Amino acid sequence: MSDEIQTIVRKIIHVDMDAFYASVEQRDNPKLRGKPVAVGGSAARGVVAAASYEARAFGVRSALPSVTAKRRCPDLIFVPPRFDVYRAVSKQIREIFAEHTDLIEPLSLDEAYLDVTDNKREISAATEIATMIRARIKEVTGLNASAGISYCKFLAKMASDLNKPNGQAVITPKNGPAFVEGLAVKKFHGVGPATAAKMERLGILTGADLKAKSLAFLQEYFGKSGAWYYDISRGMDRRAVQPDRPRKSVGAEDTFMVDIFDLDAARNEIAPLAAKVWRHCESNGVHGRTVTLKVKYADFQIITRSKTTAAPIGAMDVLEAVSQSLLDPLFPTEKGIRLLGVTLSSFVDDEVSDADQLELQI
Repeated sequence: MSDEIQTIVRKIIHVDMDAFYASVEQRDNPKLRGKPVAVGGSAARGVVAAASYEARAFGVRSALPSVTAKRRCPDLIFVPPRFDVYRAVSKQIREIFAEHTDLIEPLSLDEAYLDVTDNKREISAATEIATMIRARIKEVTGLNASAGISYCKFLAKMASDLNKPNGQAVITPKNGPAFVEGLAVKKFHGVGPATAAKMERLGILTGADLKAKSLAFLQEYFGKSGAWYYDISRGMDRRAVQPDRPRKSVGAEDTFMVDIFDLDAARNEIAPLAAKVWRHCESNGVHGRTVTLKVKYADFQIITRSKTTAAPIGAMDVLEAVSQSLLDPLFPTEKGIRLLGVTLSSFVDDEVSDADQLELQI
């Protein structure tokens, strides 16, 4: 292993709750245990926020339209989300993390990075700490958690998926670079379908293929992300765990395999993006006032359109409607659209009262 990797070795744990929202519902309602459960709305325009492992076996996943989910799994049981309960359970889990370290970087209600290089209990083995944390979570909440342990955040995240559900895995500094080289790039955390397809067109199928490309090549084809791909192909991730990192915005975007020219087709892509943004905001108890629509055309021109509302947005339907209002004036278009994105910003503190939330005007 190179000296460069040696200098940034840390002991990082990525803890990820197993099917968190759905597992909470199954815990609190015994009639749901062992059955396919989707947290979200069952209406025609509803979206799945989370799915139990029983539902995932049928291809039901988060951000899937509810009608599609029901078609894939006719016996699917829809349960409305209870974010107040999820936040309370998440608080219990973070208190368990704090028994071991103050270096905790929450990613959402159900996952977080922990730096246990120097920990409160002076335990040298990060794998032992991960085992203790998972056992304590089970004892306190009755829920299962999986964990990944490694010397950097990227590999800890990858490791947490290796033995799901209710398991853990370690990727050591010795085997980290080889692990990455043997992994398909489409399985890299942070590499979406469109980027994976682009890499494959360039002959990059595995981490080894990615590693074989020069930094200049990767920057030419992937811009600012090129340096990141260069590093992770070598098993390197210099990012530190950042406790309580404030977020100024929450966004989601998607790149399409086929350019979009039709308004109805574009509008159909807005719904899952708004749902993904709203899920994060609801789960973390934040609300915002500024909606920004990002559009990238086939010629790579990027434009944004924003609208700031008088009061915080109080429902996913409202977020979607504001996004649609920004999209509609862009049509008809002679240039195809290759990417759409929705971002919510101008956050207000914590919860918003019903009286202060912006309601959709019909």
